[in-house]
Formats: sequence, C-alpha cells, structure tokens
Amino acid sequence: MRHGQYRFIAGFLALPLGIYGLFVLWPFVQSIYYSFTDWTGLSPEFKMVGFANYRRMFEDDVFWKSLQHSLLFAVLLPLVTIGLALFLAFMINVGGRRRKGGPAVTGVRGSSFYKIVYFFPQVLSIVIVALLFAFAYNPDSGAINSILRGVGLDGVQPLWLGDPDLALWCVMAVLVWSTVGFFVVLFSAGMASIPADLYEAALLDGAGRAATFFRITLPLLWDTVQSGWVYMGILALGAESFAVVQVMTVGPGGPDYSTTVLTLYVYQTAFRDGQAAYATTIGVALLVVTLAFAAVVMRLGRRERLEY
Repeated sequence: MRHGQYRFIAGFLALPLGIYGLFVLWPFVQSIYYSFTDWTGLSPEFKMVGFANYRRMFEDDVFWKSLQHSLLFAVLLPLVTIGLALFLAFMINVGGRRRKGGPAVTGVRGSSFYKIVYFFPQVLSIVIVALLFAFAYNPDSGAINSILRGVGLDGVQPLWLGDPDLALWCVMAVLVWSTVGFFVVLFSAGMASIPADLYEAALLDGAGRAATFFRITLPLLWDTVQSGWVYMGILALGAESFAVVQVMTVGPGGPDYSTTVLTLYVYQTAFRDGQAAYATTIGVALLVVTLAFAAVVMRLGRRERLEY
C-alpha cells in the first residue's frame, strides 16, 4: 500500500517538476554554461574562454557601480517600504481612538478608504508609474518644480533625474510609492487576525501604542514581515528596479551611470552591445547576490514562532 502511495505521489509530481526544471532550472544551467564562452547572442558559433568573462567582470568599474546601486536598493528599499507599511497598517487597524460605545481597539476613521488609496498604485503598471513620475520630475515643466515655484521657492529647482547625486534617490522614492500599498494591505490582513483581547489587555495594563506595536503586533506578524522583506528585496534586485530605471533615467542608467543597476546592465550588455556571454556572467553574479540576500534575511530573521 505504501509503495503504491509513493508511486502515485511521484506520478502526480513528475509533470510539474519537469515543467519547473525545463523552464526555471535549465535556463540557469544554460546561463552558467554560456558565461564561460564568447557567445555574442547573434551567432550560433562560440568557443570556450574559461574564466575570462569573470576576470573582466571583476575589473569592470560599471559592474561595481551597478552592484553598489543594487545592494543599496536591496537594503534600503525593504527597510523604508516595510517600515512605512507597518506604520500605516498599524494606524489603519489599531491606531484609532476609542469611540463611545465602541471597541477599545479600533483603526483610524476612514480606514477602508485609506486602504484603497494606498493600494491604488498596485493597479497601475510599473511602466505607467515610471512615466508619470518622469513627467513629474521634469525640471522645466514637471509638477514638483511647479509646486516649488508656486509656493515661492523659485531658487529651489533641482534637476532631479538629471542630477547624479539625486537621480538614484528619485528612483527609489518611486519604487517605495508604488509598492508600499501592497504591504499595507498584507500587514492589515495579518493584524486583523490578531485577537483584540491581546490589545485590550495591554491597554488595561497601561501599555501605549508604541509598546503595543513592538510587544504584540510585530512579534505576531514576524513571519509575514520576514517573507515581505525577502519579496521586496527580490523586487528591488530584479524587474521592478529595471523597469523604473529603464523608463525614467537618462541613458538609461545615467547620468554618468549614477542609476545603473545590475538588471539594466545585463540588458544593455546583451541587447545593446551584443555581448550575451558577458551579460550571462553578470546575470550569474546577480543570482549569487539574490540568493545571498535571501539567505542572510532568513538567517538573521530566524526566531521562535509565536502562536495565539
């Protein structure tokens, strides 16, 4: 009976695992293989060059700039986005004042409306968001500088995306704005499942809002926060950062490579420069960085599971 059960499970999983291996694992294997060649991506002919691409990568200043920017995205974006989302979700669900005849723990007035407003950017494509902010950042006719002129700050007219010192921060602000709503809704759903008795007991013991958050809400939401941190880090290292930088910045990736990230550099090297083998080498480095990031977050975030 047990032998037949194992055969059934193996037969049930064979097709999904085969599809996963073909369309997910096999491209990784191919990329690693091509990173040891001189393949241009335009011709079927290539030859093995050993570690030449990796030596070139370690001597490439643009690669190190891109890596620095990607790591900055992976560290700061989850920190800011998840921190802001936790604050907003806590205020929506627990931060309101007690109303006469109502429960002791409640959210702020209009919490349902706030959830819709915060989640709205998720309805828009990231490309549309990037285009809208690219217009807003325009130093001559953009909304931001127009507002500054309207309030009398004519002398404060930054170039925004044209300034190497500001461009990367402008891109990061767009990514925070476009993703924070998803985590607000995610954390709100988690907070709604926490028994109100725990909050009421804490309030009766004299605990304030901050103590309630750090002693009750955050520990009970820790698994969700950890998963969200990994997910946001992968977004920051992957397609989200590529799309925003590609659409918004000069070059793209400028000025002077000040906004180039690894995903954009892979794309430019492969499709603009016709150096597919070198692009796969950078892609392998990005894979290592992503796996290392996820491993570090899961390791540092490991703690005893709390149940209620």
